[in-house]
Amino acid sequence: MTLASLFNRSEFIARHIGPSDAERSEMLAEIGAASLDDLVAQTLPADIRLNRALDLPSPVPEAEALAALKDVASRNIVNKSFIGLGYYPVLTPTVILRNVLENPGWYTAYTPYQAEIAQGRLEALLNYQQMVMDLTGLEMANASLLDEATAAAEAMAMARRVSKSKSEQFFVDSRVLPQTLDVMKTRAKYFGFELVSGHPEEAGNGDYFGALFQYPGEAGDLIDLTPYIAAVKAKGGVAVVAADIMALVALKSPAEMGADVAIGNTQRFGVPMGYGGPHAAYFAFKDEMKRSAPGRIIGVSVDAKGKTALRMALQTREQHIRREKANSNICTSQVLLANIAGMYAVYHGAEGVKRIASRIHRLAAIFAHAVTSAGGKLVFDRFYDTVQVEAANADAIYAAALAAGYNLRRVSATVLGVAFHEAATEADLAALIKLFTGKDADIAALDAAAADAIPAGLKRESAFFTHPVFNTHHSEHEMLRYLKKLENRDLAMNHSMISLGSCTMKLNATSEMIPITWPEFANMHPFAPRDQAAGYLQLIDDLQTQLKAITGFDAISMQPNSGAQGEYAGLLAISRYHEARGEAQRNICLIPQSAHGTNPATAQMMNMQVVVVKCDESGNVDVADLKAKAEQHSANLAALMITYPSTHGVFEQPIREICDIIHSHGGQVYMDGANLNAQVGLCRPADIGADVSHMNLHKTFCIPHGGGGPGMGPIGLKAHLAPFMANHVVAEVPGAVAGQTAVSAAPFGSASILPISFMYIRMMGAEGMKAATENALLSANYMAKKLGEHFPVLYTGANGRVAHECIIDLRPLKAASGVTEVDVAKRLMDYGFHAPTMSFPVPGTLMIEPTESEPKAELDRFIAAMTAIRQEIDQVQNGTWPADNNPLRNAPHSKADIAGDWERPYSRETGLFPLPYVLENKFWPSVNRIDDVYGDRNLVCSCPSTDSYL
Repeated sequence: MTLASLFNRSEFIARHIGPSDAERSEMLAEIGAASLDDLVAQTLPADIRLNRALDLPSPVPEAEALAALKDVASRNIVNKSFIGLGYYPVLTPTVILRNVLENPGWYTAYTPYQAEIAQGRLEALLNYQQMVMDLTGLEMANASLLDEATAAAEAMAMARRVSKSKSEQFFVDSRVLPQTLDVMKTRAKYFGFELVSGHPEEAGNGDYFGALFQYPGEAGDLIDLTPYIAAVKAKGGVAVVAADIMALVALKSPAEMGADVAIGNTQRFGVPMGYGGPHAAYFAFKDEMKRSAPGRIIGVSVDAKGKTALRMALQTREQHIRREKANSNICTSQVLLANIAGMYAVYHGAEGVKRIASRIHRLAAIFAHAVTSAGGKLVFDRFYDTVQVEAANADAIYAAALAAGYNLRRVSATVLGVAFHEAATEADLAALIKLFTGKDADIAALDAAAADAIPAGLKRESAFFTHPVFNTHHSEHEMLRYLKKLENRDLAMNHSMISLGSCTMKLNATSEMIPITWPEFANMHPFAPRDQAAGYLQLIDDLQTQLKAITGFDAISMQPNSGAQGEYAGLLAISRYHEARGEAQRNICLIPQSAHGTNPATAQMMNMQVVVVKCDESGNVDVADLKAKAEQHSANLAALMITYPSTHGVFEQPIREICDIIHSHGGQVYMDGANLNAQVGLCRPADIGADVSHMNLHKTFCIPHGGGGPGMGPIGLKAHLAPFMANHVVAEVPGAVAGQTAVSAAPFGSASILPISFMYIRMMGAEGMKAATENALLSANYMAKKLGEHFPVLYTGANGRVAHECIIDLRPLKAASGVTEVDVAKRLMDYGFHAPTMSFPVPGTLMIEPTESEPKAELDRFIAAMTAIRQEIDQVQNGTWPADNNPLRNAPHSKADIAGDWERPYSRETGLFPLPYVLENKFWPSVNRIDDVYGDRNLVCSCPSTDSYL
């Protein structure tokens, strides 16, 4: 062997792709394909094939990729940040850092749709909801939203739904965070709302369906909002307060001031700034609004044995079900980050967070006293953590602070802002005082003399964090064991395959994950001076170049921080394009029945009229119906939203013709990137005819799903749409046109998780990216072939092939036996597997996506489980087992079924250990089947007493 071959620079490809060469040969033989090339030729239309290598570098080994990225990271200058504006340095408890953020047991789980095997993160999310409810004083909270700015926009939309006012005007506090107002302007325009901005005292002057107030204000000032809230509500409006989560530890709650809704960011509770995200936004509201609230709510229910069990409540609001009638297009939240914030509250408890919050305020008060004692002037004398100072020599102070390693907020030519935080020290305080006064500080003397700057009427008197969960786990041993107990209740990718169709639960390699907690990436403020972020900007530029090569687009916007946000940003660019051409009347959006579920909801949010295009019996877009509807709406046609390959799991042959039809009528083609994992290296959306497409980095490009978030959904745009991508009011986006408003709070979305996708692409290189796609197609077709021997495969392409996922049809078996798709999903838990996507896109089916990362042995275990379940269904159908008392109807079987009476027509072994491999690595559901109806009829989204879990 040569030295070059011994170095094996492409070895990561085999680490990522599950099947070996020998296993690939077996799988190809099983499905009747001569080679991967032969399979691809049978699966993809010939006229969309790329037929050349991607313009990407060659693959590199993991260690080399990490070293190269470390060099990029070293270009970031991480000053001590006192900028504020919604983002603050934190001290993440290391027990949470190591055991949650860096733990695949927490970050590789999926959204808890199958609640029986998600009880751990559901409890963590319930803790988070309780934390938010306690601090805001409101009756309910959801399980997180994407960021503070989009949470404010969601609150505005909800206010319109529930408000008694007939007005289309919404009042916005002029003291709101600038990035929040920027996003609200975007949303309001297409909802048809008029934003009116002014000081809170002006909120009562007009007729508004709602109002948003900032608490404290963006400049740090504190005012009692009670009378202004009352004035809005007196006219039938809804009062929303955007409140700093750490400040609420020290301040009167929004509910005590009369607020209906409270929103904000929980970043200050242990989540690194990460150049803008990801962070969990909170959303709290009155009980009467629960049916209109966006996002997910975790609720308390019971299982089949009457034991307390948790689940996602009100699931009928999920966007793939409601489609164009959805309240919003949200389909991911920020579960991983919400769990960190919630655990921060659990670990510190009320006394711990009070000490932190009080320390932050004390630092600010001492600094303010030192400045005024030296003759300086404050802009406001009532504040929590942010002090603004008027200084004639502001330029000199700012420059000196930079030289000393401190970032301040440059408010104006004569005003500087200093925002204190958890990580600030006495030494920082002394250094800042000297910068502003020129004098050495006697901290002890200043401490003795400085008064608090929180008005007496705004100091918090109400209790919070009284539930036992916040008063139990304060030592590291207790916390470590609590986290492990919850982890053990969740089935994640570190246990077995999660074959969810359309969700691409593939390997999240350790080398991809390591960089996200590097200080150079984790501790950067999103509004830090750009010359301090050279490493981030290089990373982003390189990743944009890689994504352009993969998709064929001319420009990439990195701002959308979820797939749903990517959809919105894509349609936004299309709408802005039409408006710029004087064709603002174009508002018809054609959406095939096979499109991704959030597409209609996104179109509705853009004030577009959804026109559904039929599909034929094979699941393909009905081209004749598309052509007829495009012609019918030609003058007003805005866009086609199409998922490719389709959500039905096939590469439709006439995709180029479909795009040409839309273009011929002046419309634009939006291609949903949910299924991009079937395209990379084989074809490119822009070449096919798409004008814009979002890319789920949490699917195709290996960012983990985090138990239901985070995600990233950057969009690719053709040159004519590039000028209409989102910009940012605080920190302009390179290449974006000035004046374009934002879609997310931070200019580059959740930038700190971009290293994951960068590492994946860099380690795989051109050959690896193509091989990943080919193997994804192989695994799906192997699964379809083997399962097709027992279940009907609903849709296939022109040559009988599926794309990267397949749909098996359980409806005939349901009709014959009474066994439902839910029964099959729950029974799979007994075999150690998470169910595939259930009843979407077709009710009564399972959509299976094995991905390229699963080894053949894991695929075969899943096939064996499904084969055994098919045999169990036969025993129900032939009467061996009663329809209401069999292993499927009683599934899942929990630890509670190990002992005690067993009065069932099948053995305990059949119920608990249905195949030999299960005994070797048994995953125990911690509860039996959960009663969804009970949970919705008795909606409780706060922590129950601890004895409820016994």
